[in-house]
Formats: sequence, structure tokens, C-alpha cells
Amino acid sequence: MLQIKNYINGELIAPVGNQYIDNYNPATGKIYSHIPDSDGKDVQLAYEAAAKAFQTWSLTTKEDRSKLLIRIADLIDKNHEKLSRAESTDNGKPIQLARVVDIPRAAANFRFYATGVLHLSSEAQIMEDTAINYTLHEPVGVAGCISPWNLPLYLFTWKIAPALAAGCTVVAKPSEITPMTAYLLSELCIEAGLPKGVLNIVHGYGHKVGAAITAHPNIPVISFTGGTKTGAEIARVAGPMFKKLSLELGGKNPNIVFADCDFEQMLKTTMHSSFSNQGEICLCGSRIFIERPLYEKFKKEFVAKAIELKAGDPANEKTRHGAIVSKQHKEKILSYIALAQQEGGKILCGGNEVKLSGECADGWFIEPTVIEGLPYNCRTNQEEIFGPVVTLTPFDTEEEVLGYANSTQYGLAGIIWTENLTRAHRMAQHLQSGIIWINCWLLRDLRTPFGGLKNSGVGREGGFEALRFFTEPKNVCIKLSPSPTLPKGRE
Repeated sequence: MLQIKNYINGELIAPVGNQYIDNYNPATGKIYSHIPDSDGKDVQLAYEAAAKAFQTWSLTTKEDRSKLLIRIADLIDKNHEKLSRAESTDNGKPIQLARVVDIPRAAANFRFYATGVLHLSSEAQIMEDTAINYTLHEPVGVAGCISPWNLPLYLFTWKIAPALAAGCTVVAKPSEITPMTAYLLSELCIEAGLPKGVLNIVHGYGHKVGAAITAHPNIPVISFTGGTKTGAEIARVAGPMFKKLSLELGGKNPNIVFADCDFEQMLKTTMHSSFSNQGEICLCGSRIFIERPLYEKFKKEFVAKAIELKAGDPANEKTRHGAIVSKQHKEKILSYIALAQQEGGKILCGGNEVKLSGECADGWFIEPTVIEGLPYNCRTNQEEIFGPVVTLTPFDTEEEVLGYANSTQYGLAGIIWTENLTRAHRMAQHLQSGIIWINCWLLRDLRTPFGGLKNSGVGREGGFEALRFFTEPKNVCIKLSPSPTLPKGRE
């Protein structure tokens, strides 16, 4: 059975305590590998390696850093199938989704920041004949990057790529639930020739490794993606230490469907925005609000398509709905389905655990679930479920649906379906979300800022926002000599 190792100072090593955690295949419910049960001692080793490497990496030219990151991107492309299968096995997502979304995006993250850093510009201000000011963007230092389990390599690389490109060195923690592709990435970094200590990957539990990274007195910047509760704890610890924080947290996103929408395009995309990755994406539209004249037609056709979406072995090429990432998370989702019924909801389809045969007999599967009849402010409609569960609610006016949409503690993303351009702009302005998609979903330009409002997070990732996050701006002011007096007749 494979035993994953930490990646510290350019080498794959066992944890200091020599203790390991069982790693499960969600589709089978069985242990298939072991990961390091690291702690603060391992984090300290990683920090020391990163701090030493920072002395040279921060002075390495942008061009040389860029070449190394592009080399890593090329190796991800070269190992596309191996990484896709590893992601599917570790996370439970369909192999087809990993191939099309997760692994290509991981390579794109490296490639984007490898080239983007070459175009990061500085500002200059001229004070007439007095002085010139210019701004330096210098790498902060050793960055702590903590990533989640739902899009493991995709989101892991979205943090470490801009940090490395900016000249920081990194101590990173992938989720202990889905560690495999981060481990494989460490092998690719060795193959690419990334200097020792520039990237360090420490595996283990959040309360041991993540907490040690957050509380480390010499790690000045933390980038975290995960649950709002954990984000609040990170802020509580890191805030008094005056660390730079980027917290990308939960979502309870509204999907607003007006009667004048392109129905077929909306229906197809809404299936994806509801159930992609088994609903385990922070950007999924889990609350669907439908204008009343369209409600019955939408409900009939959407439910029919949801029923057709069968859970299956993620390794099967035809599977489009895979396994839930862990037994604990499966039980959480089922508890919310039970809660929805207690709150008066009617299950239109799904709502049950799925039992498959063969290798997947003990796997963790839940049917795509559609619920109606719930008040907008009930717990089911207010709390993040993070699974294949959506609710349907009719509305009559823009004002009414805006009240529904903005009622939660979250403000990550919103989806609007309408052919009325004026309405689309108006709704986008009033939706309390950091990202608004109009007549589309998950269409991402890596140059744009990404992040949420309210309890969905602090700061922005993506684009040049991320590069600047991992740097500190330094103003340099140069006093000019007085202008010479020109000889008479030469004015």
C-alpha cells in the first residue's frame, strides 16, 4: 500500500513522528494509501527550508522563475492521465471531470502566473520639479498555503503558483482527505528541478499542520480556502499577529431564472451548476429561484434530468455523478436532507443514499436531490450543505427574489438567467456576491479577481490580485535637484 511522504527541502521524507493517517477511496469505502500524520515539528522543518531558500529564490529573476513554473506546467500536461486518475480515485469525482476540468486548470494556473509575473508593473508618480516616487513589489517571505478537498490540485496550484511566481517560498498543506495529487506534484517539482526548499508540502490534519502554519511567528502571509468556521479560527489566530490573509470561504449561491431566459441553455447549465462534482463546489447554485410563469415547466424538466443523472463508479468513462468525498461528509449531507423534510420540504427526486454493486458496494454515494416548498429563510436554505442538493423556490418580482438571494450570511457567487440586458445589469448591481455569472456558470478568466462578500471570505484571489497579495508594496521617493537656471536667451 502506497505511503505518501512530505516534500521538505527538495526531498520526500517521512513525518518526524513516523505516524500515518488512513486515506480512503470514496468509491469503495476502503483504505488505499497512508498519509503523514505531521505536526508542528514537520512544519518547523518546512519553514526552515523555505526561509533558507527565500534568500536566493526572492532574488532569482522573474524570467528564471517563470521558466521553472512553465516546466512544472508542462510536466502536469505530460502526466495528465496519471493525475486525472489519481484525482478521481482520491476525491470520488468522475474521471471525465478530472480530465476536462481539474488537471488542465492546474497546469493553466502555473502557466498563467509564470507568464503573468513577467508583466507585473510598478507605478510611478512625478511631483513636478520636486521628486519622483516609484513602487517596488517585493515578495513577502515564506507563504502559508492551505487548500481544500473538493478541487484538490486545481485549488492547491491556484495558491502556490502566484506565491512562487511573486518570489515567495511556500509551506503548503493540502487536505488530508485528498492528498494524492499534491504528493504527485511534489515528484514533478523534483523532476522539474525546482530548487530545494522553494516549495514544501506538509501532509496531515488541519488542527495539527494547518494550525501550526497559521500560528507560526515567521510565516507572514496565509492563503486559505475552506469552511467559514475554519476561516474564522485562522483569522482569530493570525489577526493579532498582523499577517496578510486571503480567506476564500463558504457559499450558498442563488441561481435566479427569469421567464425570458434561453430555456434550453439555462437548463443544461443549471444541471452542471447544481450537481457538478456531486455539488461539492463552493460556486454551485444550490438555491434555484424561478420566475413563477416558468416554475412548473422548469420543475418538470429539471427533475426529469436529475433523475437521469445516476451515481456510478467514478473510474467508469460514462459516469457523470460520482462518490461523496468522505463518509463523514455523506452523513452530513443526508442529515440536511432529513432536516429539509422536517422543515416542510417536499423531495421531488433523490434524497437517498445509493448502494452500488461490485467494487463500489461500500462506497459513499447520494442521489441528486431536488426539494421544493421550503421558506427562503429556513436552515436548509441558509446553511451550506456542499452536496448534490438543491432547492426550488418560485418568485414574482425582482425585489422579492433579491431579498431571497441576499438573505444568507454568504456572498460568494450568483447566477442570473435573462435575455433582458438592462435587467441583467440591474440585478448584478444589487446581488450581494463577489462573482456574478449572467447566462453562464463557472466561465473563468484567470485575469479577473475571485472572492466573496460577507462570510464568504476576505481578499481576492486570481489575476494580478494574487501576485500583489504575495508581495509588499514599497514606495521609493527620490528628491530631484533644483532645475538649473538657463543662460539668458536660452529660456
